[in-house]
Amino acid sequence: MSKPLHLASMAAAALMACAAVPAHADFLVNYEVTVTNLTYNQRFTPLLLASHKPTVAFFQLGAPARPELRTLAEEGNVAPLKAALDSLPDVQATVAGDSLLDPGKTITFRIQANPWRDRLSLAAMLIPTNDAFVALNSISLPYPGGSTTNFTAVAYDAGTEVNDELCSSIPGPGFAECGGPGGGGSVGGGEGFVHVHRGMQGVGNFSTAARDWRNPVAQIIVRRLN
Repeated sequence: MSKPLHLASMAAAALMACAAVPAHADFLVNYEVTVTNLTYNQRFTPLLLASHKPTVAFFQLGAPARPELRTLAEEGNVAPLKAALDSLPDVQATVAGDSLLDPGKTITFRIQANPWRDRLSLAAMLIPTNDAFVALNSISLPYPGGSTTNFTAVAYDAGTEVNDELCSSIPGPGFAECGGPGGGGSVGGGEGFVHVHRGMQGVGNFSTAARDWRNPVAQIIVRRLN
């Protein structure tokens, strides 16, 4: 049921070997993707972006999160999901950020696509949370004549970890509530499926007044460059 990737392709080792070579190089289109953190006091971990065919998606609402998405949502680590995407022939390109995105701040990426791989997905963890992540999931990139498209993105719950909101469960470089870095230990549990996040409930070390949010949590502007 869980389909964050083109799962049929993942089983084909022969197809993985050709994934590193960009398909239809003569038709590559360059895009600029600008992401703004709209939350009051949640940071985004480094973002992961991918351009791909409509057959690819990071997740399916109402279905269990795959292990790669779980790692992103619980740890902020995009490497497993990026590696899985890079192995797929239906993926044109992936781009991973290398810095946190603070509330009210903006970051810009460039990514390539082509007329056959004309969808965009992106994701990052929200910290401090147990397994919340912001995402766009397989949206259409702008066509010629519609060079700029604006999107807003909500926060999702991966459903892979109980939302205990404790410092010992949440990774991060340092939180005032914790007196230093978070622990990041996996506590398991969770709802068992990806869904729209309910926000911070104030049940652990983090108060709703300081850390809760309302959707949307991000604005994304996608501009076609050629």
